[in-house]
Amino acid sequence: MHGRMMFQPLLISNLLDHAARYHGDTAIISKNTDGSISKTDWTHVSENSKRFANALKNLGVQMHDRVATIAWNNHRHLESWYAISGSGFVCHTINPRLFPEQLIFIINDAKDRVVLFDKTFLPLITGVKAHIPQVEHFICLGAFDQDVADALPEVKFYDVLIAENSDQFEWPEFDENTASSLCYTSGTTGNPKGALYSHRSTVLHTYAICLPDSLNLSASDVMLPVVPMFHVNAWGTPYAAAMVGCTVVLPGPGLDGASLVQMIDEYKVTVALGVPTIWQGLLTAAKQAGSVLPSLQRNVVGGSACPPAMMKAFRDLFNCETIHAWGMTEMSPLGTSNQLKAKHRNLSEDEQFKIRLSQGRPPFGVDLRITTEEKGTTEVIRDGHNTGNLQVKGHWIISTYFGKDESALTSDGWFDTGDIASLNEDGYLYLSDRAKDLIKSGGEWISSVELENIAMGHPEIAMAAVIAAKHSKWDERPIVIAIKHKDAQITEEGLLEYFADKVAKWQIPDKAIFVEAIPLSGTGKMLKKDLREKYDSVLL
Repeated sequence: MHGRMMFQPLLISNLLDHAARYHGDTAIISKNTDGSISKTDWTHVSENSKRFANALKNLGVQMHDRVATIAWNNHRHLESWYAISGSGFVCHTINPRLFPEQLIFIINDAKDRVVLFDKTFLPLITGVKAHIPQVEHFICLGAFDQDVADALPEVKFYDVLIAENSDQFEWPEFDENTASSLCYTSGTTGNPKGALYSHRSTVLHTYAICLPDSLNLSASDVMLPVVPMFHVNAWGTPYAAAMVGCTVVLPGPGLDGASLVQMIDEYKVTVALGVPTIWQGLLTAAKQAGSVLPSLQRNVVGGSACPPAMMKAFRDLFNCETIHAWGMTEMSPLGTSNQLKAKHRNLSEDEQFKIRLSQGRPPFGVDLRITTEEKGTTEVIRDGHNTGNLQVKGHWIISTYFGKDESALTSDGWFDTGDIASLNEDGYLYLSDRAKDLIKSGGEWISSVELENIAMGHPEIAMAAVIAAKHSKWDERPIVIAIKHKDAQITEEGLLEYFADKVAKWQIPDKAIFVEAIPLSGTGKMLKKDLREKYDSVLL
């Protein structure tokens, strides 16, 4: 016997319809590539999405075709997202910071028929165009621009297409398991791999990230997604913003600390989301500007572990709650977020802070387990101490990579994340390291993340990476590669001494190297592979 309730497929277009109908006049504030500000609202985002859906249809784009976007966080990018997925096409967001060879591989692997791009990325487009012959249409996300037209004669312009097409468009209804968007992994080892999300998985993920125990989003929020829309769909926040109908502030290319401080203060942002390297720049800029970021109630940190010193700075200097979150491209991406339970209210501030340093708990829809070996099925006890291989399963977790036939799962249906971690009795996740970044010294494991957090706690250190260096006796030993704050006087000896009372003596790095910059991936993560290639022999 079935329940006698209506059935409606879970479709991304429903999110935009809801936002337009019930939050139509709520502001969408967008910084353009030229630095100017555009102000629109959910009503006009909906109308322009329908206009662009008509434009794509008139260009001959068919159901399931991939439409690529190479763009910053702005209102045109947002409108195009809903137009693409809402029409039954696949929105393929591309990270413009990838190497050209990887960009070419991704576009060809996805078989993209259309590429949308911001003017910023025109040199990238003209540079790879000869190597992506199956792309039929290039659309610049802006008004007509003679310089763009001269460089790319066949180009079409988004604003022109919008003006030429009607906003009368009925979103098609189709199976909720239809593919909606495509995101590729960062490809730090080998070629990137595609995660193909469905409408169902995306809408369920959207519900989950809005929950109070997740990112706690509501119509009263002013959201600043600093995390790029090309980084796992800005962690799903453009969909969440439509679901709850909140104000959205889109920073465009202005991801430097000073620009972000200005936007937070001017538009009274309540919640902002990004990776630790972004927040480091924001903290520095806010101090320089003398701003206490009065509107900012909470910031979400993901992509890599949040250093404890950064969390304390947001709490103590800006009265801002930091939500530690964790996920992966293969997970849409949310896996866990850190909110306290009722029983934690009676703990001291220091005890609560220790819990806050974990990556948090999974929402309904994600399950976690720790196994004794990679791809294994034997679980480790959940005591917050015993570590093993982190595996996940759930409603928005990958089963098979795009274009591949073999399953991405273990024999009993879990996805192995490649992380080493522990879980405690309440389900709080404590990441030790990526398996490939652990340091094995004399048969004992050392967490690079723990040592990085210590280094980042030094007031004169702006950023730090810890990697394994080859050692003639111990096989591997940790070394720390650090960037000093401006005018810092710290020496190598001073930094190494800073570790002395914080970890066991044998875990203290053997060497500290000060550099001007640490290589970052397109998603703001430190490229430890590059650092290992450069420094892994410094102790020999």
